[in-house]
Amino acid sequence: MQDDNLPDEELASYLAALSPQGDPESTGAGRRFGGAEVYQLRLPLMANEQLRELAAHYQTSPMALAQEWVLQRLEWESQHFHRR
Repeated sequence: MQDDNLPDEELASYLAALSPQGDPESTGAGRRFGGAEVYQLRLPLMANEQLRELAAHYQTSPMALAQEWVLQRLEWESQHFHRR
């Protein structure tokens, strides 16, 4: 049983990661997270609804589906850009 007087280190670590003054490996928009960069994506309402419907169809999250598409498109662009 955990002593209620001891700090919850997992909770403290989680809150520190969310803090805008925290470590540069946070999830703040445009900030680094490990080896990745965080981007905010704004979609028109109709596009957002389409993304949600497709994600539900593929049994994934809208964010995961959008990320997959961006990575696929970057790979495609990379292949075609280098052929020029």
